[in-house]
Amino acid sequence: MFEQSGTFKNEFKKLGYDAVDLDIQNNFGETDYQIDLFAEIEKAYQGGKSVWDSISCDDLVIAFFPCIYFNATSQMLFSFTHRNYRNLSVMQKAEQILRRSKKREEYFRLAVMMMAIAHDRGLRLIMENPWSEQTFLKANFVAAPSMVDSNRMLRGDYFCKPTAYWFVNCTPTHGMSVQNDKEKRRIIGEKPLKGGGICNTERSMISPDYARNFICDFILGKEQSFSEPKLF
Repeated sequence: MFEQSGTFKNEFKKLGYDAVDLDIQNNFGETDYQIDLFAEIEKAYQGGKSVWDSISCDDLVIAFFPCIYFNATSQMLFSFTHRNYRNLSVMQKAEQILRRSKKREEYFRLAVMMMAIAHDRGLRLIMENPWSEQTFLKANFVAAPSMVDSNRMLRGDYFCKPTAYWFVNCTPTHGMSVQNDKEKRRIIGEKPLKGGGICNTERSMISPDYARNFICDFILGKEQSFSEPKLF
């Protein structure tokens, strides 16, 4: 869910698993079911018919829930002193902040609803979100993450980007597939896409190598040829 790139979907398929992508957009031509997932969460939470009815307890949902109002950069936009507001009056700054607060509350509600739906129906769900600096969910969510991947580059990604994962009705396996072979890209130096924002598509991309290594390390417990043993 919320993955239109097909990255995780295609790595699951390579490993022999049936997988589909659900998202409201289809910019990569990889979205199998183009659907408003926010509306589907609302309907399921209220007891109506929704896409959640087609998901069984044998399935696994990985939700890359939109982080645009939760991440650390968004947190800084709640300050009168933020440079984006430098030419605004205090009242204009307040209006900008209040609008952002309202949107964040909307996204927060939906994230909580999604977690509640999975718990209530016994569905296996993994929710992903950033976990760096002053991320909003660090002190304001219904549960602590099941695990945090502190440096995604070690598993073949282009960014360090500490990332949290909430496992519902399932437990992460433990593995260490080391593949630190990418040139590091920095969020602050990435050129936003036209019309992009804080969490635009380019900055949110995950490498196929990282997706495969994550699946093997934390979902399948599959040892790969370049895996390193971990002690617990």
